[in-house]
Amino acid sequence: MRHQGKITAWKDDQGYGFITPNSGGDQVFVHIKSFVSRRQRPALAQIVTYELRRDESGRAQASAVDFVLRRKTARDSRSTGANRLTPNLAIGFLLFVALSAWAGKLPTAVPALYFAASLVTFGVYAHDKSAARANRWRTKKSTLHLLALIGGWPGALLAQSHLRHKSGKAAFLGVFWSTVLLNGGTLILLLTPGGKMLRAALGIA
Repeated sequence: MRHQGKITAWKDDQGYGFITPNSGGDQVFVHIKSFVSRRQRPALAQIVTYELRRDESGRAQASAVDFVLRRKTARDSRSTGANRLTPNLAIGFLLFVALSAWAGKLPTAVPALYFAASLVTFGVYAHDKSAARANRWRTKKSTLHLLALIGGWPGALLAQSHLRHKSGKAAFLGVFWSTVLLNGGTLILLLTPGGKMLRAALGIA
């Protein structure tokens, strides 16, 4: 017998939460491994159907969990638009620094740094998402932010969009975009005439 309920608690970094049944009663524990599809990440307020079973301690636990399709709202449309914008922003920026280096406005080391850092950052995001699903040791948020700050933020944007990892956490994204602004501000400084002195000091003139 299948039941229907709403996800009323979800810890994405730990991969578990609780479902409140539509019919009432106690909350039901649910683990990320219990979902039928891994293409969609669970989130608060999502409606799901599930089968009910008991664990070894006799506690209720959801299994064979599936999402219930719902009408697309204006908020969903905005979210979809943002998901399309972020990879374009990342790719556009990488092309910009590559063309700037080709035109002699930036040292070739700068686009090389961005491309290498982005590749590493994308890989770290992928590893962290895999660890979240398997309940393994996670990558520290500070490490992800440091990678973004040193130039890996385009790779982070691509990972957030394509892997749907860390893309729905407001606190994390607030710090992330701060690292993007800091990194971008430094790049703008390098492009100004006064940036030549900074580039010489950094040994990348």
